[in-house]
Amino acid sequence: MHCQQDLAISRRDLLIAGAASTASVVPAADAAAVPTPAPSPPASGVPMSKVSLQVNGQTRTLELDNRTTLLDALREHLQLFGTKKGCDHGQCGACTVLADGRRLNSCLTLAVMHDGAKVTTIEGLGTPERLHPLQAAFVKHDGYQCGYCTPGQICSAVGMLDEVERGIPSHVSASLTERPMLSAEELRERMSGNICRCGAYSNIADAITEVAQQQGGQP
Repeated sequence: MHCQQDLAISRRDLLIAGAASTASVVPAADAAAVPTPAPSPPASGVPMSKVSLQVNGQTRTLELDNRTTLLDALREHLQLFGTKKGCDHGQCGACTVLADGRRLNSCLTLAVMHDGAKVTTIEGLGTPERLHPLQAAFVKHDGYQCGYCTPGQICSAVGMLDEVERGIPSHVSASLTERPMLSAEELRERMSGNICRCGAYSNIADAITEVAQQQGGQP
């Protein structure tokens, strides 16, 4: 009888002791099972380059992270906020600027790739007192609503009219050797990379067509 009681107590004591030992040992076992992560190595220096740009007629020298886009160099480092960041994927055209006379999406190109280039933004095309012909035509024909895409539209139109002047054909040009005339179809094709979310396309086309007629690029 006493032996059975002693045995029952011993089992109970054993269970209590086992539970206590498990509670104290498991965290230690878990800690031993999960290795302590090694400390991260110190961050290496960010590759930087000195970039010199002729921006709107002024020489600007910047020390830039090599990964800096031309768009971010203009907006974040030179505070030229007229050039807009829209999609940041080269799909909307709001960031269009002129680099050495050629229109491009500044969000898709690195600033270091244009060292020494002549860059023109919307701020460099005209002033409120003396508007560029395309700026004046956009105002006249109400070629904007919210205005967000307008700087890119105008810079793109400037580059596009220069392409026509130099006889560069587009996908819809009838001839690869003759100077294209800026028909409605040509205009739509050449400006297709610039999106207007407000849908002011007809007014934009009217503004560009008027300037093209003045320059002799429209029949």
